[in-house]
Amino acid sequence: MRRGLQPSSGLALPLWLAAAAGVGIAFLLAAGSGLQATGFPLDDAWIHQSYARNLATLGQWALVPGQPSAGSTSPLWSLLLSLGYFLGVPYPGWTYGLGILASGLAGWTAARLCRTMFPTRGWLVWLAGLGCFLEWHMAWAAVSGMETSLFTWLALLAVYLWLVADRQPPASANRWAWVGLVGGLLVLTRPEGLLLVALIGLATGWQLRRTPRRWISAWLVMAVGLALTMLPYLLFHYATGGLPLPNTFYAKQQEYRALLELYPVWQRWLTMLGTPLVGAQVLLVPGFVYGLVRCCSASESLSARRGMVLLGSWFLAHLTLYALRLPVVYQHGRYEMPVIPALILVGVTGTAQLLEQIAQPRLANLVKPATLAAGGLLGLAFLVIGAQAYAADVGFIQGEMVATARWLDEQTPPGSLIAVHDIGAVSYFTRHPLLDLAGLVSPQVIPFMTDPVQLLDYMQTQGAAYAAFFPDWSSAYRQLAADRRLEPVNTTGYPWTLDQGRANLTVYRLKAGSFR
Repeated sequence: MRRGLQPSSGLALPLWLAAAAGVGIAFLLAAGSGLQATGFPLDDAWIHQSYARNLATLGQWALVPGQPSAGSTSPLWSLLLSLGYFLGVPYPGWTYGLGILASGLAGWTAARLCRTMFPTRGWLVWLAGLGCFLEWHMAWAAVSGMETSLFTWLALLAVYLWLVADRQPPASANRWAWVGLVGGLLVLTRPEGLLLVALIGLATGWQLRRTPRRWISAWLVMAVGLALTMLPYLLFHYATGGLPLPNTFYAKQQEYRALLELYPVWQRWLTMLGTPLVGAQVLLVPGFVYGLVRCCSASESLSARRGMVLLGSWFLAHLTLYALRLPVVYQHGRYEMPVIPALILVGVTGTAQLLEQIAQPRLANLVKPATLAAGGLLGLAFLVIGAQAYAADVGFIQGEMVATARWLDEQTPPGSLIAVHDIGAVSYFTRHPLLDLAGLVSPQVIPFMTDPVQLLDYMQTQGAAYAAFFPDWSSAYRQLAADRRLEPVNTTGYPWTLDQGRANLTVYRLKAGSFR
């Protein structure tokens, strides 16, 4: 193979970062060029901003100043955002920059991972790496203000480090420590990172099963690296909220618990599976299946088989975990987004292997470019659709959450206690004390967060003067909105929401009376 065709020639990091920046900027321009101002497509992004600002300016790990809380699902992401406030960098640019950086690193790491598994197939490096941040979900996530791209990169990095760790001489035991350390950072980014860490631990035990000393040594060294990050994380959350993981980990499961009883597990699992397939990656499903089947044979290298099995197992296990505990696919399936690169890596390589089975040269010369062209055109089409969706999402948050937060800050008496279901933008743009109805800051709400009677009693007991929520969010909130003790005083009137057949975010003043 000529030097110019070596796989490593396509792995210059600045090129990947520049490409990721181009995609991210395109999405931002799509949002800014419309009727909506630049912002974030999720209210949860403002939660991270509040934690980051309070940490940098007040030295408090708190959503609301003076109320330390364990409501950040991603402490590592909030910590990184706080550096921007500490340095005086405008938060939009810093946040978008971090997301784009993580997205580019994810594509670059995916390419290195692909090269490690298939060192003689240089063109796969480009397809796998570019697919991991050009895919529309991942482009959306890069400028969402959320931790998704960071989680994706750390997950791919953990798999890569694990794959190369056993290829080093025994003296390089620190490689296993790096696997554990990155695994710990992954959990600090999202709690479900524990799943991939567990899979890596199991894979290590199986990989070294014939050499017990190395197996035990690898586990111990990884455990040390994991403990360096995990122990402070667990102790802080236990001391702050009385639970080992962030409050959101428990609150979300409680809020959507009814879905577990409403749908059978197989239906929930199929719903989870369908969400990450929305895009050009649906063409990779046959290759994904074929790649996993083929890696069970000895026709591929040991690194290829190990990497493919771990990535495929993570993809399926992650979806299964959500089907069992939190079967939601809202916001374009943001909880399922991080495993899309695993689907792409296995799918791209499996598709290449599948196409190689075409024996007739004339047919192969027709099918191979047609497959590549179909994937490219479909991917481009979904990028355009994704940019439009991103603009609509940003507009919704600006028109509903941010607009309501600004109204509360300007139109309600100073010091008024406000009960809020979507607390992100309100916590960032108001100076009022807040009462969290979703359990992110107040874990005591979690047991009765779906009971309208107890929610209203709780608001009155705590002395809330106002409440802000979507009156059609759930049956509980529909009952709350109909109660005579709640007097509507402001609604956003944002037209996009009404066009979707939904109600606008409404502010209520609490009055005395009995629950109806």
